Amino acid sequence: MAEPRLRSHDQAREPELRRVNVISSRPHDRTAYTQGLVLHAGELYESAGDFRRSSLRRVDPLTGVVKQRLNLPDTIFAEGLALVGDRLIQLTWQNRVAFVYDRATFREVGRHSYDTDGWGLCYDGTRLVMTDGTSTMYFRDPDTFEAVGQVEITSRGRPLREVNELECVGDTVYGNVFRTDTIVEIDPRTGEVVTEIDAAGLLTPEEQVGAYVLNGIAWDPATGHFLVTGKDWPRLFEVTFDPVPPTDTAVPPATPTPTDTAVPPATPTPTDTAVPSATPVATETATPTATPTLTPRPVIYVPALHRPS
Repeated sequence: MAEPRLRSHDQAREPELRRVNVISSRPHDRTAYTQGLVLHAGELYESAGDFRRSSLRRVDPLTGVVKQRLNLPDTIFAEGLALVGDRLIQLTWQNRVAFVYDRATFREVGRHSYDTDGWGLCYDGTRLVMTDGTSTMYFRDPDTFEAVGQVEITSRGRPLREVNELECVGDTVYGNVFRTDTIVEIDPRTGEVVTEIDAAGLLTPEEQVGAYVLNGIAWDPATGHFLVTGKDWPRLFEVTFDPVPPTDTAVPPATPTPTDTAVPPATPTPTDTAVPSATPVATETATPTATPTLTPRPVIYVPALHRPS
């Protein structure tokens, strides 16, 4: 099969390079396999994934306390999350169903089906923006979930796959690149990566134990700052994306390492996709620690926690 026609390297845009600047560090429930983050009216809504522990949560963004939680059936692997009006829409990985909830009560009020995997999701005020692990970014009607368009995500003229959790901010889209410490800013009109943000070194070596990859971006319109975290991370960081001085080392291209691939577990056949009632959650809080220095360190991957997205 012939490869798709791409813009040449000379024609492709060279992304601007930025890095995270930590404003504050807050506690985060390290049992949350973070797949989606949405900040609204001072409340953080979080989609946590993985089989047998997927959930929808309402979290205090300052203390990390889980104030409301809805546990999903064991066969559901939750993914990206978006807020449309008073409705939360939560993707699933290979169950290929999106759950629609009332934001205040977490009561299920609808479902949508789709024919791809589900990875990232955000709402730009008009359309839902969705990824599926390929280099395709889909645009969907927020009411019907019907596809209304798509574009190929490219970086330096080449397709960029595995863009995971998404955050729509104005007329741009931010996304985590799976299995990297890179966040990309994408122009949804062209699919081009216009900015690469280096988010390496957020966790200390001690905090990296048991933690998986960076995933989760929420924008705070009140401050213009971002909240970022990762799968099973103990910390949530308030950050800005600052320019990299010209003399600094450039961020490497946002391409997942080919050899760092885990074999996904077999997806159980869902026998019950009904969502149970929300369950109370303990109110323990973790004590915040000092903001870590942004010295790049490799993320320690724990094989038992490897998941496809």
